[in-house]
Order: sequence, then structure tokens, then C-alpha cells
Amino acid sequence: MAEKVGMPTMSSFKDSLIDWGCGLGGGIIYALSTALTGSGLIGGLIGAGLAGSVIKGARGTALATMLGFMTIAGAASQASAAPQSEVM
Repeated sequence: MAEKVGMPTMSSFKDSLIDWGCGLGGGIIYALSTALTGSGLIGGLIGAGLAGSVIKGARGTALATMLGFMTIAGAASQASAAPQSEVM
């Protein structure tokens, strides 16, 4: 299904603000959860599951998917940024 590009309407603007608000709320829940459980793989899993279950419907599904991706991407980048031990 091809998406259309067109003139913004008040309805589409309102929908975008609702999406933004859901993302903001989910992000706050995720941040609080990972602050309590840690920001590693398990903490990210708990945070994404909690945020996705609080935000209902397709927005919650999209939020949990995005947070899962961010968790593994963050863990991979932290692993690559870790200093390498030198063997003498």
C-alpha cells in the first residue's frame, strides 16, 4: 500500500500529536523501568515490555519493536566501544 503525501489537515496534525504523546509516555515508562532494572539486555527487555503493554494497540506494538531494536543496538555499540585489553 503506497502512502500519500499531501497537505496537512487538522485531523492528521492531531493524530501526529497523539503519536508523539504516546511515544513520550512510553519513553518515560521505559526510562523509569531501565533506571530500576538496569539498561542492559534484561532491563531493556523489561522496559520495552512494560512500555509496550501500557501503550495499547498498534502504537504500543510499534513502541515495543522500536525499543527492542534500540536495546540491542545500544548493547552492540557499548560492546564495540569497550576498551580492548592489551596482551604483553
